[in-house]
Amino acid sequence: MAQVFKVICRGMATSSPLRAAINHVTIVGGGLMGSGIAQVAAQSGQKVILVDVKEDIIKKAEESIGTSLKRVAKKLYKDDPAKGEDFVKSTLANISYSVDLQKSVKSTDLVVEAIVENIKAKHTLFTSIDSVAPKHTVFASNTSSLSIGEIASVTNRKDRFGGLHFFNPVPVMKLLEVIRTDDTSQETYELMMNWGKALGKTCITCKDTPGFVVNRLLVPQLGEAVRMLERGVATSRDIDIAMKLGAGHPMGPFELADYTGLDTTKFILDGWHEKFPDVEIFKPIEKLNNLVSEGKLGRKTGEGFYKYNSTK
Repeated sequence: MAQVFKVICRGMATSSPLRAAINHVTIVGGGLMGSGIAQVAAQSGQKVILVDVKEDIIKKAEESIGTSLKRVAKKLYKDDPAKGEDFVKSTLANISYSVDLQKSVKSTDLVVEAIVENIKAKHTLFTSIDSVAPKHTVFASNTSSLSIGEIASVTNRKDRFGGLHFFNPVPVMKLLEVIRTDDTSQETYELMMNWGKALGKTCITCKDTPGFVVNRLLVPQLGEAVRMLERGVATSRDIDIAMKLGAGHPMGPFELADYTGLDTTKFILDGWHEKFPDVEIFKPIEKLNNLVSEGKLGRKTGEGFYKYNSTK
């Protein structure tokens, strides 16, 4: 028993300072991903500032976080509504909102960027705060397809830069991909891993490779499903059924593509094709390109591979 106690103490001695090192987080981007990350960070007791350049997006994010927290409280405290109300109130008290990015990062321990998937926009963001944020502050990107090293290249803290790739919807999805570049320090890596675990996420480690783990496997699969459809191998419905019942996937590839947005899938494939033109599975797909050009982007537009205002 004494030996077990010593082991536990040693574990606490090494992990507690790392967890304590990140107490204040700035999330940049008030969309679905940014607001979701802000919510789970606040639920874990972190002080969070959610930043966006547009007031209307901030207002929408505030409303969606409040609604989401009520759902969480109803599930966690179904037998004690009073505790649920306290949970919502205390979590909301941990979140503040701002349109002033530079002011928001002046006393933060971690900045998580969750803006548009555009390398120039990300470069502009990190360049603007690199000299403003404290030296100890870790920068991270929630990008799902761009190179972390390339994003970090405009900063003077490449050793304190990594990837924190959450999945949508953030409060529900348990996985967090923690990406380290060749320059990411061991201390920064451990900080990110421990922070992710403190948020209740299951963290995996990945090198800075296109799509990391999930999207590197998933996006080419979606593309190959569309190519099968083009070749007339099977219908979209039958391919979806095959992958659900034959491979145990919760959603078929076409259902998933419609859910995430066909423009998102096309954007990722186009970016990879531009960078790796000789890789066959990254090459453009005519049917996908046609649907996107017609504005048929999936669930968010009411039609993609399926129609959502009528029976599929």
